[in-house]
Amino acid sequence: METQVQERTTVERQMFTARLSRSVLLSPQTKHLEFTVEGLEEFYFVPGQFVSIKQPRPDGKTHTRAYSIASPPRLNASFDLCLNRVEEGFLSNWLCDLPEGATVQFHGPHGLFTLREPRKDAIFIATGTGIAPIRGMVHWLFEKPERNRGHEYWLVFGTRYEHSLYYRDEFERIARDNPNFHYVPTLSRCGELWTGCRGYVQDHVREIVAGRSDMQAYICGLHQMVDANRKLLKEELGWDRKQIVFERYD
Repeated sequence: METQVQERTTVERQMFTARLSRSVLLSPQTKHLEFTVEGLEEFYFVPGQFVSIKQPRPDGKTHTRAYSIASPPRLNASFDLCLNRVEEGFLSNWLCDLPEGATVQFHGPHGLFTLREPRKDAIFIATGTGIAPIRGMVHWLFEKPERNRGHEYWLVFGTRYEHSLYYRDEFERIARDNPNFHYVPTLSRCGELWTGCRGYVQDHVREIVAGRSDMQAYICGLHQMVDANRKLLKEELGWDRKQIVFERYD
């Protein structure tokens, strides 16, 4: 997922090199990329953070874009990305075409879209490649029982078509193995054979959190979806803004 982040400082950032170890097509326009950071035994980040990738353009300028990390921290200095091809998008399309074994230059990690402490029951709300940072959060939470024990977690993931339910098998497996994780995929343009939720994510968020004011919400996606869910939680359901953590990527 690409996020719009403006550099606010001229301080030189430490640059790292990452090698693409695996590239997987998730849908006709979406790639899952796995990178290994060279020269490091461990690349530490907090689930939900992003890296900024830099690449020279043909016109001699340097292009930089921020991409949410789509994985939890690992012991082998690696991270995943999930991104779409973008019409006339230089860096995203370059990354989607990157062959395995190629390298990229990046700095990071950065960002504050992370799990808040103390942890409470929470609802994760995502559309499209907004699932990227939330995938990292969910995997981290359910890697160890003590991280999720005593809490209920919901993931409401919305997209238009069934083939765009990225990481569906992973989330279904986590839900099977953990009764306190509830995976709620919803399609806005589904076929007759689809038996799951239909419509927009906020319709199902309302049902899940009705009567609850003691939860946290983590929202990631296009601004229209993010704003609709923030408005629902704050204005209709009376949540405090500190209970809602969000990131837009347009």
